[in-house]
Amino acid sequence: MRSDCSFVRAANGLRFAYVEQGERDGPVVLMLHGYTDSHRSFDLLRPHLPESWRVIALTQRGHGKTDKPQDGYAIESMAADVRTFMDALGIERVVLIGHSMGAAVALQAAADYPERVQGLALIGGFASYRDNENVDELVREVRKFGTKLDPEFVLAFQESTIADMIPQSFLDVVVAESLRCPASVWRAALEGQLEAEPLAAAKRCRAPVALLRGDWDAFVPHNDQLALRDACASARIHTIRSTGHAPHWEQPEACATVLRAFVGEMADSGALLRDAVFG
Repeated sequence: MRSDCSFVRAANGLRFAYVEQGERDGPVVLMLHGYTDSHRSFDLLRPHLPESWRVIALTQRGHGKTDKPQDGYAIESMAADVRTFMDALGIERVVLIGHSMGAAVALQAAADYPERVQGLALIGGFASYRDNENVDELVREVRKFGTKLDPEFVLAFQESTIADMIPQSFLDVVVAESLRCPASVWRAALEGQLEAEPLAAAKRCRAPVALLRGDWDAFVPHNDQLALRDACASARIHTIRSTGHAPHWEQPEACATVLRAFVGEMADSGALLRDAVFG
C-alpha cells in the first residue's frame, strides 16, 4: 500500500492530493473524507480492501495538502470537483465511498453526474443537517472562530465522532490533518453542508447505495438512515455495532467486509464495469 501522497492539477486549477493503491485496471473505488479530514481518514480502512481494486482516497478542496481557495465549498461545487478530479486521472466511472461530509458530496455527485458513478457507500451520511442538536452546537462554536484554530477544540471535535478507542497515533494524525484546515475553511465547509439537500440528491440517485452507520453515532440519528434508504432507488442499511460517527476508524475490518460484499454484488450483477481511460 502506498503511504506517500500524490498530486494532480485539475482543469479547475486546483491541485488535489490523493493516495492510490491496487490494480490500475481494477474497479475504481474513490473515497471522500469527512469535514476537516483528509485522505488520511481512510488509512485504517484501505489495508482491508482487495488489491484487485483501484482504490483512491482524495483530499477535497480546502483540506489537508489540497489547495485551499476562498470559495467553492457548496456541496454542489465539491461534487463538481469529484468529476474534475476523475477527468484529471482519466477515470470514467467509480464507486464512491463517502464519510459524513464526503457522503453528501458523493450523493450530490451521483445525482449530478449519474453516468460517472456506479455505486455509493455512505458512512455516517446525513439526511439533513438541520434540527440536529449536535450539529447546531458545532455550528455555534465554529462561527465563533477567529483566524486561528484552538488545538484543544479540534481534539475535542474529533473525539466526539468516536465511541470507542482508536490508536492514539491515528487520532494524532486526524487532529493534525484538521489543524491543516484554515479557520475560514472550517466555517465555509460547514456552511456548505448546512445549505445542502442530501435527501433531494438521494431522490435523484439511481445508483445502488450501501448505508453504513455506527449504532452509537452521536451526530447522525438512525432516522436519517431510514430517510435516505427510502429516498434512494436502491439502498440497504448496514449497522456497525459499538461504533460512533466514524466506524471506519473504530472497526475498519467490519466496514471493509460490508464494502467488499457491496462491490462484489455489483460485479456479480454486471453493474460494475472496469474504468475506461479517456482518449
